[in-house]
Amino acid sequence: MTGVEILPGGINEVVRLGDTVRRPTGPWSPNVHALLRHLEAEGFTGAPRVVAEPADGFEYLSYLPGDVSNYPATPAAASRTALTTAATLLRAYHDATAGFAGSAPRDGWQVPARHPVEVICHADYAPHNCVLTGAEVTGMFDFDFAHPGPRRWDVAYAVYRWVPLTAPTNADGFGTTTEQATRLGLFCDAYGLDAPTRATLIPEVAARLHALVSLMRTGAEAGNKAFASHLAEGHHRQYLTDADYVLAERRTLERHLA
Repeated sequence: MTGVEILPGGINEVVRLGDTVRRPTGPWSPNVHALLRHLEAEGFTGAPRVVAEPADGFEYLSYLPGDVSNYPATPAAASRTALTTAATLLRAYHDATAGFAGSAPRDGWQVPARHPVEVICHADYAPHNCVLTGAEVTGMFDFDFAHPGPRRWDVAYAVYRWVPLTAPTNADGFGTTTEQATRLGLFCDAYGLDAPTRATLIPEVAARLHALVSLMRTGAEAGNKAFASHLAEGHHRQYLTDADYVLAERRTLERHLA
């Protein structure tokens, strides 16, 4: 291996060692590694492979080449190509996990399983956890919050981040409500989202953001320094504002979902 690089983004120090990435492990890592091995067996190429699991507090995964956007989104990550390819990649991931989800353990994940269990939710499917080749989303990483759950729960957070469904006061967002509605329809079409899920997607986005804030507060109380820092910086207030926004603008945002 050649080259050592500390990769940007995330809440943990992630180091690239040539073609391998070293990340801290947690109690949930065995479940995540089983998931990644299942994806490899299924032929899903958009996730890293488990290279090694030494008992040194780290995991070693294959490196996914490409560009990663932070916030505000890069022009490539904000493009319609990124939007639709993010949706198709998420659908392919969900389909690849459906068989694993049925027999996967319900305990041992960092986030509790959510019913009905249909897939393994990535739970943080956003530009900062995906790689792009040009404007096309070609890979996803950071499965620390993965857990069994329904497709709609994962899609709700994905559209929040990729559309994005953000209030005008959110500096990380872009687009008018009407433009967001168009992009929301494009994402759902590219994913192939069914009509019943589309009908309840906006309330699901709001519920997903409230659940995120609850997770942050619970984690901070348990000593999670990253969540404590996010709360101190007011991230939770923006999530709650965005949740109120999508509910207030539901009629407009649903314009292209029928």
